[in-house]
Amino acid sequence: SRAGNCWDNAAMESFFRSLKSERVYLTHYRSYEEARTDVFDYTRFYNHQRRHSTLGYVTPVEYERRRLVLSA
Repeated sequence: SRAGNCWDNAAMESFFRSLKSERVYLTHYRSYEEARTDVFDYTRFYNHQRRHSTLGYVTPVEYERRRLVLSA
């Protein structure tokens, strides 16, 4: 991202805030592999099932699908 532009990374900052507050801080992982698997599962949930208010209460995958259909 460009230096001095706080909006460049806003989406990832939001994702990591959600990941930490909804999953990581609530879970005691017994191994690195368990943590890695859980973060992967959460990422799939976040993109395919979790609705986002900033996207009009649709999932990121659905939002992107609609955007591609409209631009075709």
